[in-house]
Amino acid sequence: MILETERLFLREMTPEDADALALVLSDPESMKFYPHPFSREEVENWIKWNQGNYEKYGFGLWAVCLKESGEMIGDCGITMQQVENDFFPEIGYHLRKEFRGEGYATEAAKACAEFAKTRGMKKIISYMKSDNLPSRHVAERNGMKFAKAFTKTVMGKVVEDEVLYMKDL
Repeated sequence: MILETERLFLREMTPEDADALALVLSDPESMKFYPHPFSREEVENWIKWNQGNYEKYGFGLWAVCLKESGEMIGDCGITMQQVENDFFPEIGYHLRKEFRGEGYATEAAKACAEFAKTRGMKKIISYMKSDNLPSRHVAERNGMKFAKAFTKTVMGKVVEDEVLYMKDL
């Protein structure tokens, strides 16, 4: 276990999490703000990418699990992201649609911000498409402030309507 909150625990993802993670990343509704829902191979590569992040940085996106049952309901964590010419630690989150609106993303994101602070990070960001209001609200509830709109390449596609939220730690 990496982090623990009142209702959740976050742990490193393993290849065995692919089925549970696919319930989020392969779901068209959950991925409507991404270029496309992930294929099974992309889900498996997502896990491998995060395992590489664990090795390289000591953090990545972690499996978000309910304390009560141990069920994995999504991912949340910190990844290094480029925004224009700068690199920042970014808090990202993806939850299964049936668990949204319960405060789980905010709870996990706040724990990740505290993790970042204890590791000496000075700033944390989140970014999302401008019309992704649920993600914007999670960033705001995590104490982040809107910083700017920008253009980013996501999964090989240029996305012009990204917004950046930032918080000093």
